[in-house]
Amino acid sequence: MRVRVPLLAVSAAAWLVLVIQPHEAAVCMMPSMRWTPASLLAASALMLLSMMAPLIGAPVLHVRERSFASRRLRATALFVAGYGLPWLAAGAVLLYAASWIVSKESPLLSALTVAAIAAWQCSPLKQRCLNRGHAHTELSAFGVKADLDVLRFGLVHAWWCIGSCLGLMLLPMLFTRGHLVLMAAVTLWLIGERLERPMVPRWSWRGPSHILRIAVGQARVWGGPKPALR
Repeated sequence: MRVRVPLLAVSAAAWLVLVIQPHEAAVCMMPSMRWTPASLLAASALMLLSMMAPLIGAPVLHVRERSFASRRLRATALFVAGYGLPWLAAGAVLLYAASWIVSKESPLLSALTVAAIAAWQCSPLKQRCLNRGHAHTELSAFGVKADLDVLRFGLVHAWWCIGSCLGLMLLPMLFTRGHLVLMAAVTLWLIGERLERPMVPRWSWRGPSHILRIAVGQARVWGGPKPALR
């Protein structure tokens, strides 16, 4: 709970900003949008906090469990820095690319982009990225090596996370209306993907089947006939 609650609180705060001030947060993907480096980084950071914060509970817990109590705060900060910096750059590129695609107002270009996203979702490389995202490396306990190990772990985890998430994160930005709803749906989808077990990389459709089975099972439990009271 010491890991999950703060991460969910950060994500909830970012989502609140997106809902209350979408224009000021530079989230509305309008053809007339003119990005500056500052606005790109700000929007990328907001997207990172809202969508990615719920996904890093397991690696943050791994860092905390393998760090002495006196080093946990520093180790967590180093991991977050290593994870966040690549994502800031990737998110900025993603936002700029989405703005360019939308500005063209070409249904064919948008359709080709969606097709490319679907192809990546089915590709063996996507599964490889998901598999590697489950890998949590050993971390040194003392000194500078411990700090470097945690920072490297954040960088490596970000790399595989970008590979598995970037395509789906582009999808909501292709729509000028309803993109916040799609962002929320993609976030839930990505959370569900993290609950799947590693599988052999091959061409196949993949999605959060585990969490869907749980949802269907719970719906049957709550929606089924109730036992009669005697």
